[in-house]
Formats: sequence, structure tokens, C-alpha cells
Amino acid sequence: MIFYKEERAAMFIDGANLYAAARGLGFDIDYKKLLEVFAGRGRLVRAFYYTALIENDEYSPIRPLVDWLDYNGYAMVTKPTKEFTDAFGRRKIKGNMDIELAIDVMEMSDRVDHIIIFSGDGDFRRLVEAVQRKGVRVSVVSTMRSSPPMVADELRRQADNFIELQDLMPHISRARLEPQVGQAPTGGMPQPQIPPLPQKETTTSTTTASSTPEEIQNVA
Repeated sequence: MIFYKEERAAMFIDGANLYAAARGLGFDIDYKKLLEVFAGRGRLVRAFYYTALIENDEYSPIRPLVDWLDYNGYAMVTKPTKEFTDAFGRRKIKGNMDIELAIDVMEMSDRVDHIIIFSGDGDFRRLVEAVQRKGVRVSVVSTMRSSPPMVADELRRQADNFIELQDLMPHISRARLEPQVGQAPTGGMPQPQIPPLPQKETTTSTTTASSTPEEIQNVA
């Protein structure tokens, strides 16, 4: 990773995309460690986390994580998902945060020297190019080592610096603690097992198991 101590940096995390990448590599992210790793590389101004929320359900599995991040150094950007029924009568939910992330990146580009985008979405290539023209360096964090790879080739080529998520795993992975018989699991940060939002319909889709009949789509 190429970082300079004197540069001002900001993190922009596409929550669904990062979750899917980490899951593809077989580990859970400790977001406290993640923040510490990048805060130690320079002057971290802000860390944004983007996710859509299902608000109509009595319990949202992602809500404990959202609340924890909100109290522990992350700037949360959320919006309600939209529900629709497809041509086959199946209930589907879509939630896409690309516009919100892109707007914040453009606004912050005048105040920072280095932008770190945690996403492999190829739609961000044009955004990266626009920010680079302002003299801001851009790093992309995703993975090529999952099956299929989570990062689009055009985004990886456009970025000034590509950071392989698997290389960060020893520094940001959450320890898996096996509780003793009769004891409840222990740990600090909640890690709900939430289904990731699949990629847009223009990319290769991946199927994820879910305990509910809902299908969540990350489409515009």
C-alpha cells in the first residue's frame, strides 16, 4: 500500500460489496481493526459506510452492525430499500448506494489528498477518473482472488493503487471464538450474517443462500 503520513485521506465503503468480497474469501471483517489500519497510514478525515436498510421488517439483521459502526468512528449513510414484485410473482428488494457514494466522493475530493474506495464495482471507474483529474490519489480495495473476482478490471486499472483484500485479512479479520459448553458467545462488535446485495444485472450474478424467500438486488 502506498500511503504518505502527511496526506489527508477518506474511506468510502460500499457495505454490500465489501461484505460479499470478504465472504468470498471466507472471513469476517473486524471494522475496528479496519479503521485502525487506515488511520495509522495517514491523517484519516472520515470513514463513510453505505448500506440500504429493510425498514418494514420487525427485525433487520444488519441493524446491530449499523448501530455499532455509527458509535465507533464511522459516518453512516443509509436509505430504505425498495420492494417490488417481478414478472414471476416473486418478492424482490433492491437497494443501491452508488449515487450517494459518488456524490460524497466528489464533495470530499476538494478536502482530501487520498480517497480509498472499498468496492469492486466497475461503474465507479468514471468517478475515479474524475477525482484523479483534481489531483487526488485513489486507492481501490477489493479482491481478485475470490471466485468470481469481485473487482472489475477497468476499475482496478484506473485506480492509482489497488489493494488486495486478502492481503489485509491478517490485519482486519475478526477472530472466531468458540464458546465453551454452557457459555454464550463473547465478543465486542456485532457481526450479523446478512445476505450481500448481488451485483447489478449487467454483471455476472451470484446466488446466495437465504433463510427468507426474499431476494435482494443491488440494482439502480
